Amino acid sequence: MALAIVAERAPLEITVDGVVLLGKTRVTLDTVVAVFKQGATAEEIVYRYPSLNLADVYSTVAFYLNHQQEVEAYLQQRQQQAEEIRSMNEARFDPQGLRDRLLARKASRSAC
Repeated sequence: MALAIVAERAPLEITVDGVVLLGKTRVTLDTVVAVFKQGATAEEIVYRYPSLNLADVYSTVAFYLNHQQEVEAYLQQRQQQAEEIRSMNEARFDPQGLRDRLLARKASRSAC
């Protein structure tokens, strides 16, 4: 019996928002790459994120290693988007004094 060698595509899906997820999970490519870059093995990644399966993690790591420039560009774009959203949220909801406002609100409710 001969071994059939076939190329399998990476188990990555792109959402309508442009976020890359692993298979049918909610674990992002960003998460897997970040943990891998911190030195985690595929087995450790599966242990941390039990919704993943080992073969998909190995496939994703291989995809990252084979397409590092493209993945790094995607990760940089995602980081920039996150910073823009954070700035917009901070502009809309001033974090300065938030704790004081919440404590004052709690005190006024307790006084009633």
